[in-house]
Amino acid sequence: MARKEAIGMEELMDMYIRSMKLASGLNRQRVFSAWNDVSGVAKNTVSMFFRNGVLYVSLNSSVVRNRLYFMRKDLVRLVNNRLAADELFTPDGKGNDYVKDIVLK
Repeated sequence: MARKEAIGMEELMDMYIRSMKLASGLNRQRVFSAWNDVSGVAKNTVSMFFRNGVLYVSLNSSVVRNRLYFMRKDLVRLVNNRLAADELFTPDGKGNDYVKDIVLK
């Protein structure tokens, strides 16, 4: 019986998440969490939806929506920076920016 090299827990968890195809669901939750942390309007956020790099956010206040509309590029950058620093986020390797745009409703 041949001895195998030990695998670290971090690498083992990453392999498990990828093999069970859990990465997309976990990443979506991390994007939602990053939005709540970065935007500061979690209490005004009614719902969120993420597809193809676009984060759709429904807000219950037109004043907040208008204020955030002009900050969209900065918010995209801040969300991507938060995701890059997040240990639980599993990048897909397709690019540096996971969130490409934010649509406010």
